[in-house]
Amino acid sequence: MRLSRVLVCVAILLSASLASAGSMTDFKGYKDPALFTRMPGAWLSGAGAVKESAFDVYEFPVKTGAKFEKVRVEGHKTVYTYSFDRAAGPPPSGLQIKRNYQAAAKAIGGEVLNDSDAAYMNTTLRIARDGKETWVEVYTRAATYYVTIVERQAMKQDVVANADALKGGLAQTGHVEIPGIFFDFGKSVVKPESEPALREVAKLLQANPSLKVWVVGHTDSVGTAESNVALASARASAVVGYLTGKLSVDAKRLAPHGVGPYAPVATNATDEGRAKNRRVELVEQQ
Repeated sequence: MRLSRVLVCVAILLSASLASAGSMTDFKGYKDPALFTRMPGAWLSGAGAVKESAFDVYEFPVKTGAKFEKVRVEGHKTVYTYSFDRAAGPPPSGLQIKRNYQAAAKAIGGEVLNDSDAAYMNTTLRIARDGKETWVEVYTRAATYYVTIVERQAMKQDVVANADALKGGLAQTGHVEIPGIFFDFGKSVVKPESEPALREVAKLLQANPSLKVWVVGHTDSVGTAESNVALASARASAVVGYLTGKLSVDAKRLAPHGVGPYAPVATNATDEGRAKNRRVELVEQQ
């Protein structure tokens, strides 16, 4: 009789254990990002497991050679928190999770920008496709892993300096910044959302037919001075090309020049300062 009772208790406990295994479910309405599925056995199981911001910023760790840096990326940001039910078995290792996401990113043309050591088990990925640039960080801690995704985009520029403001800046100091000109990270192609600001530059030149300007590119100090001067020069040339090609400005009235990191307007020790130093200016030719 005692043995039968023990067997009944064991059966009840075993049933409860089996029922609890795999019992986690996604919180109502939560689903995976468009680019990736999830690791088997992972769940978006609680309120707050998906946090979305229409426009936000995240600093992604990037490794270039032996040097680590944080790259500040702005845009549509979503953070996914995946949990594993330990009752269903041991969770995958951080290395397994990292390698899976790296392989998935590479399969759709992405690149690995950071592959940390075993102590941190995080990786940074960048995927450019369909005209979009998406940054991803995958970070594992114990039985939980986090996927932070930022679809890079410039904040909608609701206010740009108009032609009169640009003219006033030139008259006062001989140079003026053009707010609202955008480039992708490390690139020199003028982004389409820059056109409202560039149309104001064209309007300025059309209203002042004797005005000639240098278009001057500036960068922050991240990277070598030589690479930053080259990038600044390429961006200044791209702006001139946009003005002369798409907006019909006389090329004789424009000359590109790249200053790079040599004329900062703020400290390069902070993200905010570096953002201010990345700019394009007009300098009046006398």
